[in-house]
Amino acid sequence: MAEEARKRVALVTGGNRGMGLETSRELLARGLRVVLTGRDEKAIERALRGLAGPAEDAIAVPLDVTDPDSIESARRMVNDRFGVVDVIVNNAAVLPFETDDVLAIPEKGFRDALDTNLLGAIAVCRTFVPAMAKQRYGRVVNVSSGAGQLSRMETYAPAYSISKAALNAFTRILAATYRDRGVLANAVDPGWVRTDMGGPSAPRSVEQGVNTTVWLATLPHDGPTGGFFRDRKPLEW
Repeated sequence: MAEEARKRVALVTGGNRGMGLETSRELLARGLRVVLTGRDEKAIERALRGLAGPAEDAIAVPLDVTDPDSIESARRMVNDRFGVVDVIVNNAAVLPFETDDVLAIPEKGFRDALDTNLLGAIAVCRTFVPAMAKQRYGRVVNVSSGAGQLSRMETYAPAYSISKAALNAFTRILAATYRDRGVLANAVDPGWVRTDMGGPSAPRSVEQGVNTTVWLATLPHDGPTGGFFRDRKPLEW
């Protein structure tokens, strides 16, 4: 099939619920093929059944971002079914130890946050971005947080906040590395959203939370790269 006629393929990590699921739903509605991924195979299959849109344009693929073998297995499955991934939404995240005392968090708490929120995103990009660069088209959206914004960082959830600040740094470096090869990479702060992680008191709906993510995932060729956005507006780092 000619490249111009091929539907773009988006891979969403942590796609079985919350913002990952809504991102998958909205990208599918915009005509992309969607690879909905997560660690729990039964959960992603249930989530897939709840998506509207052509059944042939969405698949559920097990993927644990902390397991390189799992990522490689997912790559093979996606390539066999859809071909090259064009869009990555690194949405999978954990929020360990919401204490405000950075020194009270055990080492494992920091490792868990970094393994999923930072190293997991790097591992997914390492597996899929080179093929994007080869075809000279790619979009990477790293779902970050205002908690990782250095310009206003205080004491909230230190392990989580540090991991998201590091994710922002990775975003900048990734964007600079691939800016001349058709790959646009940006970070997004969805705000405080009503999800399992955000809780029922959060002021923003999942639809509001993913609006900027979907925008960044579908940027035109002259779109921004290396930025940090909320509500489609740039943020200070």
